[in-house]
Amino acid sequence: MLSRIAESLFWIGRYVERADDTARLLDVHLQILLEDPWAEEDLACRSLLSVMDRPAPSDDTAVGRRAVLDVLAYDRFSPSSIAGSLVAARENARRAREVISTELWECLNSTWNQLPAHLRPARPHDYFTWVRERAAVVGGIIDATISRDDTWAFMVLGRSIERADMTARLLTTRALAGSGGPGWTTLLRSCGAHEAFLRTYKGTASDERAAGFLLLDRLFPRSIVFALNQADACLSALEPVADRAIVDDARRHIGLVRTNLEYRPLIDVLDALPTEMEQVQRACAAASDAVRGRYFPSALTTTWVGENL
Repeated sequence: MLSRIAESLFWIGRYVERADDTARLLDVHLQILLEDPWAEEDLACRSLLSVMDRPAPSDDTAVGRRAVLDVLAYDRFSPSSIAGSLVAARENARRAREVISTELWECLNSTWNQLPAHLRPARPHDYFTWVRERAAVVGGIIDATISRDDTWAFMVLGRSIERADMTARLLTTRALAGSGGPGWTTLLRSCGAHEAFLRTYKGTASDERAAGFLLLDRLFPRSIVFALNQADACLSALEPVADRAIVDDARRHIGLVRTNLEYRPLIDVLDALPTEMEQVQRACAAASDAVRGRYFPSALTTTWVGENL
């Protein structure tokens, strides 16, 4: 497979997952601002922009939900916003048109065509719901119509790295907001995890168990550990280990942060949750850079030489 095609597949997975998870995160926090009249909107919005690695305006400028939506939801020219991610996913699908299924291309293209009609609705929740539904359709088509070869592995690798990163950001916002932020039940519902959590723990819910479920559950697909395991499996499928004494950089970054979460007492992780989630985000970024360096070497240039006569 050409490296440019592999890179487009990787970023299709990442951008669709980014749009989905950003919609879930914004939906939760805007709902909290609407329901809690005592919430400090400026502080909450600045914290959200900080967690999403977006610069906030100067201290003398008030930041409200409208500014956050403009930056994180409706900006079509920024790949870190919902609209920008959907546009970028469609562009990468166009570049990889010869290897993806017709159903996947038509889904991403129709989502791109429908996007202007859904921007800036009267209720942002309607926009977030539409984004989640379109992302679910894309995910279903990927799993149903793509052979389990390198094409599938690159897309799911991108999706898994992005999912681990975004779940870490979601947990960071909960930790930074403290008692004024969304409850664990709200976070579980935003990830579609509430029913799975109740079945796992037979209704004996607690904040510690809810946090552990989103961090460590090996069976729920939106937990951090599940996503990291999925990314590791994709890397293994792309390049099986030939030398048992060597592990490539991407798998090393993923394995180190995963074992750091899995084999430490949960209470120790929760006591320093923002720091631990920052380590997850850094590991995901390092793994993404390692994947780019290994499979998408864009810095290489072709040097033309004359024939030896």
